[in-house]
Amino acid sequence: MAHQSAAYSRRFSSRVETHERVWVDWRCVGREDISRVRDLSLGGLFVETPESRGVGSTAKLEFLVQEGQVRADAVVRRVEPSRGLAMKFTAVREEDRPRLEALINRLRYSS
Repeated sequence: MAHQSAAYSRRFSSRVETHERVWVDWRCVGREDISRVRDLSLGGLFVETPESRGVGSTAKLEFLVQEGQVRADAVVRRVEPSRGLAMKFTAVREEDRPRLEALINRLRYSS
């Protein structure tokens, strides 16, 4: 009998690549930037930016997408130098959560 090992993900929600252009306005460590979102989930996102921020830095995010405004707080979880930042959502405004879910669904089914 062959031994198979299962690969488990620590991710609580599946991410979707943003083949369509999705941009986020974000503020972190006193600086503001607008970046392309490479992938997105209910748990967080990856933003493309040459700017580096330290792991653990907090950020305020604002998306303005066809679903409407989505505002969230996040923390930097991983830095890929010259590529971007992986951020975990720490709070999404209650009234914005349905719009975030709708955005993810649109991206998931349009790709």
